[in-house]
Amino acid sequence: MKNGSNSGLVYSTESGRMCPDCRQPLAQCACKARAVSAGDGVVRVSRQTKGRGGKSVTLVKGLALDAAALALLGKQLRTACGSGGTVKDGVIEVQGDHCDLVMAALEKLGHHPKRAGG
Repeated sequence: MKNGSNSGLVYSTESGRMCPDCRQPLAQCACKARAVSAGDGVVRVSRQTKGRGGKSVTLVKGLALDAAALALLGKQLRTACGSGGTVKDGVIEVQGDHCDLVMAALEKLGHHPKRAGG
């Protein structure tokens, strides 16, 4: 084991998986509540090509969801658009210019998206 490594408890036989940050069982994790409130409530849909070799990608930002729900929503949006993508740092990325399809899918799921950018 390296010196200075984060050697906290990650699993307990009594309560299961533990959060490495707050040292609580995942069911009572205080970090999860902070992550959910990280979104500002305004869902922004934009298109970006910067740093992608000229290829466009549709970005969805501002969703107040935890990581698991964000990953599930990302999968639903990619399926609706018929393309690939990923979820990075709380931002859903869908390959290609699918702003209109993504906005329609988000409205159908009960979100109120706004178009951001040009």
